[in-house]
Amino acid sequence: MTINKILHIQPITLNERLEKGDDICLIDVRDDWEYSLTSIKGSNHIPLNELVDRVQEIMFEEEIVLYCHHGERAFLGAQILIESGFKKVYHLTGGN
Repeated sequence: MTINKILHIQPITLNERLEKGDDICLIDVRDDWEYSLTSIKGSNHIPLNELVDRVQEIMFEEEIVLYCHHGERAFLGAQILIESGFKKVYHLTGGN
């Protein structure tokens, strides 16, 4: 059995890939009030405390990048998605 592990991506690399048009699902796991202040254009907002219940909203074939303010919640969210069977899950290092 292959164990998937969380991948890491730097903000500059993510930006380059998005500008290139790569198909990446961005998930912002911050709370509602944080998301209302700012977010990455095109991202999906699924607060960490709702992620388990809303995992069916995420496409399995996509590469997924999770982010938050400092990075801790995004890492926890990435663990949840890996445990749910997602293959390519990235943690945006450093947060947003």
